[in-house]
Amino acid sequence: MAEDSNAIVDWAAFSRTRAELGSGFVRILGYFREDGEKSVARIEDAMHRKDTAALVIPAHTLKSEARQFGAEPLGELAEEIEFTARRSIEMRVFPDELVPAVAKLRPLYERTMELFEKETNPLVERRATFGRAGAHNQNFGRI
Repeated sequence: MAEDSNAIVDWAAFSRTRAELGSGFVRILGYFREDGEKSVARIEDAMHRKDTAALVIPAHTLKSEARQFGAEPLGELAEEIEFTARRSIEMRVFPDELVPAVAKLRPLYERTMELFEKETNPLVERRATFGRAGAHNQNFGRI
């Protein structure tokens, strides 16, 4: 699980953003959740409608917001979609080669959000911080 988590989220970048945003962090992460869901849906819809231009803005938005929170693989996938769509617009062709990338987008987005939820939900047991296994005390105060 930790390996999967570290492959999907750069936790150092996530922590930096959390520290920079302070008390507004949870609210802004909530905006990312809402915007991300809309962006993924718009990208999927644009692919179904074969509307290349409609791929660009939601992919750009998802790329930028994902990277802000350390979700680099999600940001890279969104960037691939954005740049391929831009290139396809210039060439006046539909980017059929994006079908596999768009198919990966929702599962990666959902997994990323699960990891963010686990990290920010006070009722969920945390991953060990600073490489110290067992550094948490989830049983404190229990009889």
